[in-house]
Amino acid sequence: MLDRRYRLAFWSDWRRAAACVGVGVAGFLAWDGAGLALGIFARGDSPHMTGLLLAPELPVEEAFFLALLCYSTLLAWLALARRAARRGPAHSGGRGPAHSGGRGPT
Repeated sequence: MLDRRYRLAFWSDWRRAAACVGVGVAGFLAWDGAGLALGIFARGDSPHMTGLLLAPELPVEEAFFLALLCYSTLLAWLALARRAARRGPAHSGGRGPAHSGGRGPT
């Protein structure tokens, strides 16, 4: 697993990584729920779906996709933070992930 080898997210600080992915998935599931309730979203049919539902019209595959989306976004953010930290504060202009109050990745 690359996360373990390079100490990316869960092997660097598993509590913060789990909170980040969990909050993101919960937020997107709430968004999906609102979209389903308003009739904006609908469940499509595919032979590749399991048929398991988290809620009416909400397939279980959606939760896995959202977890992957949030985890990938977290990895991209950490990559940018590490790159900015290597370049130093003179190159980041006082913005971005390198200036998160000293709470960036180590």
